[in-house]
Amino acid sequence: MNVSIDISLYPLRSEYRQPIITFIKTLEGDPEIDIRYNSMSTTLFGDYQKLMSLLENAFLNHLKQIPRSVFIIKISGGCHSEES
Repeated sequence: MNVSIDISLYPLRSEYRQPIITFIKTLEGDPEIDIRYNSMSTTLFGDYQKLMSLLENAFLNHLKQIPRSVFIIKISGGCHSEES
C-alpha cells in the first residue's frame, strides 16, 4: 500500500539545523522512495512497509544522539507523489 508520510523534526537545542539536515540525509538514497522538501517538513511517498522500516531505524538513531527532540508525523493512506 502506498502512503505519504510528512515529518517535522524539532531538536530541542540552540544548534538545530545540522541535526535536521543529518536526519533528512539518512532518508535519501532509495530510488523507490520519493522525497519532497519544504521549509517546515519533509514528505516521503512510497510503500508503507518500506517507509516504516526506514523510519524506525532513522528515529532510533536520531533519538540516541539527541534524545531531546520532537518528531511530528502525519501518515496518509493511498497518497502518491504525482497527486501532490
